[in-house]
Amino acid sequence: MTTADGTSRPPADAVTTPGARSGTAERAQYRRPDADRRTARSARTVPGAGSGGRVTVAVYAEDLILQTGMVHQLRMRPEIELIPEAEADQAQVSLVVVDTVDEPTVQLLHRLQRNTSTRTGLVVGFFESGALQTMIECGVAAVLRRGEADQDRLIHLVKAMANGEGVLPGDLLGKLLDHVSSLQRTVLDPRGLTLSTLTAREAEMIRLVSEGFDTSEIAQKTSYSERTVKNVLHEVATRLELRNRAHAVGYAMRHGLI
Repeated sequence: MTTADGTSRPPADAVTTPGARSGTAERAQYRRPDADRRTARSARTVPGAGSGGRVTVAVYAEDLILQTGMVHQLRMRPEIELIPEAEADQAQVSLVVVDTVDEPTVQLLHRLQRNTSTRTGLVVGFFESGALQTMIECGVAAVLRRGEADQDRLIHLVKAMANGEGVLPGDLLGKLLDHVSSLQRTVLDPRGLTLSTLTAREAEMIRLVSEGFDTSEIAQKTSYSERTVKNVLHEVATRLELRNRAHAVGYAMRHGLI
């Protein structure tokens, strides 16, 4: 819209989205029906929850074309509520839409990671193999390639993240499992550590407890002193807030640690 003095300004019913950028962090805009804007805040019962159980989504895109395409896909679905910039930090899901995972994208992902109430998904054109580690470090919960990002896949991605789940393409999932296996083999195993909440020594002692061995027998089998065994089991119980050895065994079995 052009004003009398020749300057331009956005239409009155345009809502600014959280993060469109085109080299210089330019903001993109999308339109919403007036009724949606009037009821969006009043209909919410808790921060971040959409009206009628919808998932609230903030979209961050690196240019106007990507922003417009993503907004068009999502706004048509009743399960989704797109929210404006002023409420972006309250969104259940943040969707970052980019061509590649470059330095500005990493900076944005790190910023979003600081908001623990919002989960971040990445819709990316080209995902380099080296970007997997970056994705993990930035706390990205789901990844979808842009070439596969039809409306149904986008909705599945958003709903899965809102439910605390993760979504990865099959090839990236395989790389992630290989990465975790390598980490366990090359870094943790030499230090007697595991990816679980128990060290290898703690898990072994609890396993022996589960088999009915007492402190002196466990000390003999593990070549530690009885005092060390008691200290290790006490440390586990204290750290995990367990009441006794039976509780520790139950915890370890329920979580697949022994």
